[in-house]
Amino acid sequence: MNSTSSPQSAATTTQVLGACPHDCPDTCSLLTTVQSGVAIKVQGNPAHPHTDGVLCTKVSRYPERTYHPERLLSPLKRVGPKGAGQFERVSWDVALHDIAKQLQAIADRGPDAGQAILPYSYAGTMGLVQGESIAARFFHQLGASLLERTICAAAGGEGLSHTLGAKVGMRVEFFAESKLILIWGSNSISSNLHFWRHAQVAKRNGAKLICIDPRQSETADKCHEHIALLPGTDGALALSLMHELIVNNWLDHDYLAQHTLGWELLRNRALQWSPERAAGVCGVTVEQIRALAKDYGASVASREPVAIRMNYGLQRVHGGGNAVRLIASLPALVGAWRHRAGGVLLSSSGSFPVQKAVLQRPDLLAGRLPRRLNMSSIGDDLLRPASAEFGPAIEALIVYNSNPVAIAPDSSKVVQGFAREDLFTVVLEHFQTDTADYADYVLPATTQLEHWDVHLSYGHTDALLNRPAIEPLGQARPNTQIFRELAARMGFSDPCFADDDPALCRQAYGDAVDFDALLANGFATLPTPEAPFAQGGFPTTSGKCEFFSARLAARGFDGLPGHVPNHEAFNTSKLYPLAMISPPARNFLNSSFVNVKSLRDLEGEPLLEIHASDAAARGIQSGDTVSVFNARGEYRCKAKISPRARPGVVNGLGVWWRKLGLSGTNVNQLTSQKLTDLGGGPTFYDCLVQVAGV
Repeated sequence: MNSTSSPQSAATTTQVLGACPHDCPDTCSLLTTVQSGVAIKVQGNPAHPHTDGVLCTKVSRYPERTYHPERLLSPLKRVGPKGAGQFERVSWDVALHDIAKQLQAIADRGPDAGQAILPYSYAGTMGLVQGESIAARFFHQLGASLLERTICAAAGGEGLSHTLGAKVGMRVEFFAESKLILIWGSNSISSNLHFWRHAQVAKRNGAKLICIDPRQSETADKCHEHIALLPGTDGALALSLMHELIVNNWLDHDYLAQHTLGWELLRNRALQWSPERAAGVCGVTVEQIRALAKDYGASVASREPVAIRMNYGLQRVHGGGNAVRLIASLPALVGAWRHRAGGVLLSSSGSFPVQKAVLQRPDLLAGRLPRRLNMSSIGDDLLRPASAEFGPAIEALIVYNSNPVAIAPDSSKVVQGFAREDLFTVVLEHFQTDTADYADYVLPATTQLEHWDVHLSYGHTDALLNRPAIEPLGQARPNTQIFRELAARMGFSDPCFADDDPALCRQAYGDAVDFDALLANGFATLPTPEAPFAQGGFPTTSGKCEFFSARLAARGFDGLPGHVPNHEAFNTSKLYPLAMISPPARNFLNSSFVNVKSLRDLEGEPLLEIHASDAAARGIQSGDTVSVFNARGEYRCKAKISPRARPGVVNGLGVWWRKLGLSGTNVNQLTSQKLTDLGGGPTFYDCLVQVAGV
């Protein structure tokens, strides 16, 4: 395998170690085959135990994305109306000079004037270097507004941290030894393939798999049971499971006494949630709840490991943070943490010793305290005038690693904001996305095959290194280089702006991860215990699993988790009687890969899955174009009558680019900017709609 520090360009065939950059818990190690300087194949690294040589369909076609005929390969300047996608090519010198001039003019107005500038980024790459390293340093030096990056996992992460102490859990490989696995809010076949392989091993060895999800997903099809609860009712189900564990004495009393905090308080709350009460809220049967609790509670007597794999879909509702707190509490009730194959996993990212302050240099703020803006409210914030409460209006927006016009909620307002003629917008991109259409400048960024990066994972505990396999195509440049050059043009003289990408890769973990191992193997395994909480030792203030969180109580929240109903709860609106969730289409990853034709061909057209009874009541047939609407807007797509939709709930598969939709919109025309109970996250799956034929 290639071990040099630069991409291969000679007339030879080599393999280069890399890492998948996308927002997925698997964080696969890649092998890119390069022939005469051209990447001809991307495959999973067989030497990496978690990847085991296997990739999803999307990433296995990564060369098709890198060499896409519509790839942006030179800087572009807008010459038409915003949103029209009319641009002309310009040189890097012209683009960088004008961008620096515009930003400098804003910053020069005063010590806090930089707050009128907002960075907007998320997980277009999960890389620590091409994400928030030089970019963060640049915006800190500038004094720009700080972005709260909440769009995916904020509520769940907050809930987990206030219960277990951090985003930690059981090790994914030990699910293979579990005897009962609850797959809660996750379509693992599509979004967590390598976990699913462990679950299949467990299943072959006699484990029972139960899927808890409003949608009858591809994963639900392969499980022994499926519990199709209503969106946003996961917390009520968890409380009712606790009720049954208590009344039947399916409890590990010793573990509860030694390693938990607030058990009596939680016990009293759970006893208010009989299966009958929860069944009415969740839209499932009493028998399903009792059977699930019996299966879970049986582990106390059998002393066999039981495990829960959560994913982030369940926390994209009003009560998402509390729901995660309740589900994360369940293993302590039955002592599941005593086993290495027991417990819960939502995210492992808290295990990684990232040197965040070294990478991002918040000290460059030099005492300034810029305002914080939530990326999930970008639609409202772009339309806010200056005020004493809000501060200056947003005058400049720099977008990288994100496509907010497509992926942010309440997209009609997002579009209005991006269409402002007085908003100066720069977008770093691979393609002419919905967001790029509204830019004043579009700057061509490199793909993962063309730059250095280093990664953590939220699904396993290996750090990964990505080497550039090929030279950047055309005039594309890494994000880091673009922000370095902007910093130079703005006179930022701190030596940190001269750090090159290999140096940044080393800084990401410092001495906490063996960088030589990363160079040699492409990955390095963190030293983590097999059964991290068998003897307690949670990374909370108390060292215990905190059912009651004093930190939350001190902030004015309920310190005890409970069921928080949806903002738009099912059966509360005559105008909009259907609940809608918008899980990702199987061959897309958020809005990435939508423009890869082979993957888009697999998806066909934007779809709404609808139950036969709901379709019949509206005279809808499969293949009909339908209008899905609420007070926020309308979205047109094709209906598919499907058992994957439960009665009363429709599934708007996403996230299609707006410009590739049937009427220039996508499913986020319907979602709201209301936030979750904890973490300020978005509530994509907390959305009432009506559906009609057109």
